[in-house]
Amino acid sequence: MNRRSNSNPNIVVGRRDLRLDPYVVLLTVYISGLVIAQILASKLTSIRLPLVGHLTFTGGELAYCLTFFATDIIAEIWGKRRAAMTVLCGLIANILILALIRITLLLPPAPFWDGDEAFRAIVGATSRITVASIIAFLISQFHDVWMFHLIKGLTRGRFLWLRNNLSTALSQTIDTVIFTVLAFYGVAPILPLIIGKLTIKLLLAAADTLPVYLAVGFIRRREAYNINETEAVNKLP
Repeated sequence: MNRRSNSNPNIVVGRRDLRLDPYVVLLTVYISGLVIAQILASKLTSIRLPLVGHLTFTGGELAYCLTFFATDIIAEIWGKRRAAMTVLCGLIANILILALIRITLLLPPAPFWDGDEAFRAIVGATSRITVASIIAFLISQFHDVWMFHLIKGLTRGRFLWLRNNLSTALSQTIDTVIFTVLAFYGVAPILPLIIGKLTIKLLLAAADTLPVYLAVGFIRRREAYNINETEAVNKLP
């Protein structure tokens, strides 16, 4: 149902105006996953999986995988240009995080606060992680968008599961190698960390195939409804 605005009777307000924009929601998921991953990556963890053994990885893997989940959906629905714009928004967020961290570290602690050393240990590590993330992020994310559309063109728009998994797997591999070397060289054993991080990321990438299909189907139906509703509104006297 549509109604006319109380402030201006010539403006028609539809139900769609009161709904969340799917792209805004996905951009929020993307930025949130990207930002919190920088902090969670300061923690190294290890778990044992059946048939695999012990895997060492950072606490930011799940959060960072949300970025590939979001960009694949955005690329599928709105195309390469919108996906690239999303990656640029992520770059701005990363640079802003780094700048705010450096400014905060320069501020003197309160005389009565004894947590400055621990704070600097965590946030200082985050600074190196953020720099490594920016470099790995730019290369891997733009590769993901490019690879996704390359496969989409080669398969003539079919096999969403293939381009979702293959583009993500290759991009995650690139991201993992670059990020791990830059962020943890001299701090942790590199090869076990790369293997652990990549294994977890590939498992998560495979697990998000169904959610990607469901999200793409939902957004396409919603976008089609919005188009029909807009046409109906435009016909109102």
